[in-house]
Amino acid sequence: MEDKTAIIKELREQCGAGVMDCRNALIQCDWNIQRATEALKEQGYAKAAKKADRATGQGLVEAYIHAGGRVGALVELNCETDFVARTEEFKALAHDIAMQITAMNPCYISKEEIPADAEEGPEILCLLEQPFIKDQSRTINDLIIETIAKTRENIRVSRFTRFELGDWQKE
Repeated sequence: MEDKTAIIKELREQCGAGVMDCRNALIQCDWNIQRATEALKEQGYAKAAKKADRATGQGLVEAYIHAGGRVGALVELNCETDFVARTEEFKALAHDIAMQITAMNPCYISKEEIPADAEEGPEILCLLEQPFIKDQSRTINDLIIETIAKTRENIRVSRFTRFELGDWQKE
């Protein structure tokens, strides 16, 4: 029994899902952690899709200024309740997204916003489609979906802006 408890704990640390969700996923996947992780990820996508229509009237504005103070970003990240907006998971997500915007300079939030005549692909232009700077195997959208699965609330990026010293010139 102790081995199974350790496996559940390990899976929970990897994905942040609830104990019972981890246990059920492991049982369905014959106690294979990799398959259970994929199953929980798929469940996270399903949960996120169900929550997509929910109103997101709470949240926070996160600022990130890169070392040296020459470039930074502001992002408005919304969720359903102020309770979730105050959690460490939500604050960390907002910080990571602001850092992503500072580093990668996206032009749009989602690929639906890209004009038809755009020369670059969505993985360059769209925040949600960009590979996460800390883990290239995941996109920003993946990070948001993982946080939705943990918090059980809808989360969305409403708007962002990036500032770079000397980027704006007076006419």
